[in-house]
Amino acid sequence: MTQPLPLELLDPPSAPTAHDIPRPEYPRPQAVRERWLNLNGEWEFEIDQGDSGLERGLRERPLTGSITVPFAPESELSGVGNTDFLEAVWYRREVTIPAEWAAVGDDHHVLLHFGAVDHDTTVWVDGVEVVRHRGGFTPFSADLHGLARAGDTVTVVVRARDPRDAVQARGKQATWYANSHCNYTRTTGIWQTVWMEPVPAVHARRPRITPDVASSAFDVVVPLSANRRGHTVSVTVTDADGEVARATARADLDLAPALRVVVPEERVRLWGPGEPNLYGVLVEIRDAAGDVVDSVRSYAGLRSVSIDGKALRINGEAVFQRLVLDQGYWPESLMTAPTDAALVRDIELGLAAGFNGARLHQKVFEERYLFHADRLGYLVWGEFGDWGASGQGTRGDYQKPTASFVAQWLEALERDHSHPSIVGWCPLNETFQDLHDRITVLDDVTRAMFLATKLADPTRPVIDASGYSHRVLETDVWDSHLYEQDVERFAELLRGLADGAPWANRREDGAAWSLPYRGQPYFVSEYGGIWWNPEEAADAAGDAIDESWGYGQRVADEEEFHARFAGLTGVLLGDPLMFGYCYTQLTDVFQEQNGIYRFDRSEKLDVSRIRAVQKQVAAVEAAETDEADEADEADEATDTA
Repeated sequence: MTQPLPLELLDPPSAPTAHDIPRPEYPRPQAVRERWLNLNGEWEFEIDQGDSGLERGLRERPLTGSITVPFAPESELSGVGNTDFLEAVWYRREVTIPAEWAAVGDDHHVLLHFGAVDHDTTVWVDGVEVVRHRGGFTPFSADLHGLARAGDTVTVVVRARDPRDAVQARGKQATWYANSHCNYTRTTGIWQTVWMEPVPAVHARRPRITPDVASSAFDVVVPLSANRRGHTVSVTVTDADGEVARATARADLDLAPALRVVVPEERVRLWGPGEPNLYGVLVEIRDAAGDVVDSVRSYAGLRSVSIDGKALRINGEAVFQRLVLDQGYWPESLMTAPTDAALVRDIELGLAAGFNGARLHQKVFEERYLFHADRLGYLVWGEFGDWGASGQGTRGDYQKPTASFVAQWLEALERDHSHPSIVGWCPLNETFQDLHDRITVLDDVTRAMFLATKLADPTRPVIDASGYSHRVLETDVWDSHLYEQDVERFAELLRGLADGAPWANRREDGAAWSLPYRGQPYFVSEYGGIWWNPEEAADAAGDAIDESWGYGQRVADEEEFHARFAGLTGVLLGDPLMFGYCYTQLTDVFQEQNGIYRFDRSEKLDVSRIRAVQKQVAAVEAAETDEADEADEADEATDTA
């Protein structure tokens, strides 16, 4: 039997460096080139509290402080630790481009990449503006052709503006000074890896890999920077035993040649939860003489997602999705994982507690997280961080989205399309539209983001807006958020699914936020959030009673936690019409004390008991299979008679 692809063939080595730098691993694991330069580490830094730095000459002079990139200045690991509102921040660094990059070719281009910068970014190189970007969650790049070549030393200057009152997607970043409820310390400026790479004039951009399980094939689109007469592009798929299949196409006719690579039947291994079978993918561009001018290494998984009535199927099989809400914050580094191992650890913690996947909540996670989910067989729902668009507004004007939401979300879809671990998309979360109001900008943006998602990726199900306001009739999935803590009341509220009238979030006066349910697959995508802080519970005087926050009435002790978790989860596991659930949440986050684990990822509960409750799903699925088998046997007996 074909063996899984070894990790060392998937994950490229970290950048060579003469000294230790933070987050040294390759930041783009699905489009790997051998030559690259990691720019994390110490940069000059200055806070521009009045956003007057351009007028005051910050672009031209050395900056007064320093910071450790890629950690945000609000974080401890950045070395700055300023948690006040930062209207603008500046970065500056001299970079010497490796002389050996000249081997790429006489007409080589140097690309400068930013994993993510929050929020409104301008970059200058040697005083020349090279790129602007709006959005705090998605990557962008600058082509330094004409400004920088192999062997040159250049000065990179970055200004990141993050105005307090701007309408922008912030995710869980607090729009008021202090952390409270489910809003956390802000992130400003660079918070993911900064790096460079050399490419030839004609080069491949990120390949878009789409699996086709029915045909045992991969469809690979290779966007090109330009076309050159006589060039070809080839895609080679490999496994641990070597080459599996190959396809070649002309690269001088289309800006994005499309190739189909068919996997022989005997080499087919499907990707699924707990079965992370991956193939290596090599993209090569050759010139008219047959010489390789550019090559990009990637990987892929053969995995399908389909809808069958109320069931979501993976590779044609119903898989109950036991998801956990993962917000991706760390006490010392905020939205940036302190190390690559910390990303792996969060997935391992979810698996240890019996979850088979996560809803990545209100944040576009670092791509390295998805790489580890791919190789560990962990299901993922991708989401956009749309919260915070109200500035300091009240709930009545809570959501004020803009067209930039759509642009940023399309960037996220493009980055993450090829990751097999992603089994669904969620562009928006908990939007508050009044069903009887006139059509609003939020209605337009909701529909635009849904349609853009379906156009960019028709292979995965899409929730138009998780939880409250389902405003797109053709949304693939319906969900609700239900934090009722009484188990009997929780069960009562959810009984309507059998009659085609599932629980739907409503306004306080009972009016509907959503258009009518049309029989889509349904799950409770937020529940639980059980408030438990052992230290506060042990404080007999109750002096710390208000220092944490959670949903509903806090439990008195750990036994009550386990009883409540088992009761709520049992209701969901026992409903054959529900395809999954998502428990809030994996870890505590600052004052929000409702995690399975503490904020520092240490245990605060008996995780084996959490896992045992969730493993009931195996018994449920086995019972359903036995019932189906018995029904088939009865039908056969009737036919025989």
